[in-house]
Amino acid sequence: MFTLFTLFTLFMMAVGALLLIALAATALKFTLKLALLPLKLLFLPVILVAVVIKLAVLFTVGAVVLAILIPLFILFLIFVGPFLLLAAILH
Repeated sequence: MFTLFTLFTLFMMAVGALLLIALAATALKFTLKLALLPLKLLFLPVILVAVVIKLAVLFTVGAVVLAILIPLFILFLIFVGPFLLLAAILH
């Protein structure tokens, strides 16, 4: 009987230690977030500028790709259009 009580006590101490570790980790995470909040707020304008520059670059690359593809599509239609028309008539 004494062995069973000892085993139960050991199990309860392990559960308590696990709970204590989880509580300490949560408290440490909250403290770290609270301590790093001023740094996050300090870097917010830098992140905003980076996002705006990224969007501008993506927009210009898209415009360049579109400006290249439109004349190529027109040339494709000029050269392939008669064949498509002939295929539509003969089909």
